[in-house]
Amino acid sequence: MDLGHSVDTLFFLNSCKSRRISSYDKTGGNHDWVDIRPGETKTIAEINCSGIIRHIWCTVWVGDENWQAEDYYLRKLILRMYWDNEENPSVEVPLGDFFGIGHGISKNYYSAALSMSPEDGRAMNCFFPMPFREKALITVESKCKNSANFYFYIDYEEYEKMPDNHEIGYFHAQWNREYNTNGWAPIEPGLLDREKANVPGEPAWYPAAWLRKNTDGKDNYCILEAEGKGKYVGCNLNIDVFERQANDWYGEGDDMIFIDGEQWPPSLHGTGTEDYFNTAFGPTQEFCTPWHGITVYSGNEAGFKWGGKNSMYRLHVQDPIHFEKSIRVTIEHGHANKLSNDYSSTAYWYQTEPHKPFKPIWPLLSQDKRISGESADKEGESDK
Repeated sequence: MDLGHSVDTLFFLNSCKSRRISSYDKTGGNHDWVDIRPGETKTIAEINCSGIIRHIWCTVWVGDENWQAEDYYLRKLILRMYWDNEENPSVEVPLGDFFGIGHGISKNYYSAALSMSPEDGRAMNCFFPMPFREKALITVESKCKNSANFYFYIDYEEYEKMPDNHEIGYFHAQWNREYNTNGWAPIEPGLLDREKANVPGEPAWYPAAWLRKNTDGKDNYCILEAEGKGKYVGCNLNIDVFERQANDWYGEGDDMIFIDGEQWPPSLHGTGTEDYFNTAFGPTQEFCTPWHGITVYSGNEAGFKWGGKNSMYRLHVQDPIHFEKSIRVTIEHGHANKLSNDYSSTAYWYQTEPHKPFKPIWPLLSQDKRISGESADKEGESDK
């Protein structure tokens, strides 16, 4: 089925029809967008056949009559996808987060599967293949204060029948957030980090805080928790360092991926946040590759080295992580979960159906205080 969709196999000819659904003006004019009113959920695609979505492009304008863009509109528009008449969506993610960057930010970046393109990252693209046997339904919900002008292309292949010689996993994407990870370390730098550990065999700079152990992973931040058979293919992670903490650095948190209900230590145990995202030594540089990168670094703007908003991504396309029954993808928030920060993430994976229902998305946004850097009550009221 995958033959013909890489540079090496483009010469293979597939038995399918190329199709597109877009927001073009059906009258022949130039009203090439769909209007989504505040509080409305709009169906942008309903496909009744067997097929594979190959590409999604979209852009959106949300603003007032003075052409002032609404703050954080990329977090107030929710993208959902349903496969084969399922009741619970397989994709449910704020629009900007789905296309790779959280915090309600758009900016230019690229990866092999997701990108935000000029101008200023407002052209969003997805190249994850999304198969379905009978039906695909895609909707966008708006909790914006202003109407949204939503432009889109959905390019897909139509098949008479999905091939039966492969076990097909459905595409899934899930968003999660903890506005405060409630770490145990003091907010201001204190003895835990200033004192040396004085442990024989450790370097002189080894801080005392690193002596605490994490031998179960239960308090880790959770990127994905899924049940069924499938493969995890990547995530983006967004960290807002909203209070100055020891050494400023938000990392050192190990990634721990628990497969099929295994106990600690899991089969896949990493060595630190920056290491999981294929960078090193407390990075302060934005950098993009097909499979990993740092899209947002704002430490200098925040007044301390790693403060403010940070975003990064890791795609497991060349090295997918397989599971037969379940998977739990987690990462520590600082060593042994010592740091208190705002974490959000989008996980991408394929699996058999049915899938485990997701957490309700709007309570995660309205209660967490961090959608716009204001209090929970103020932002939550504006989004209800």
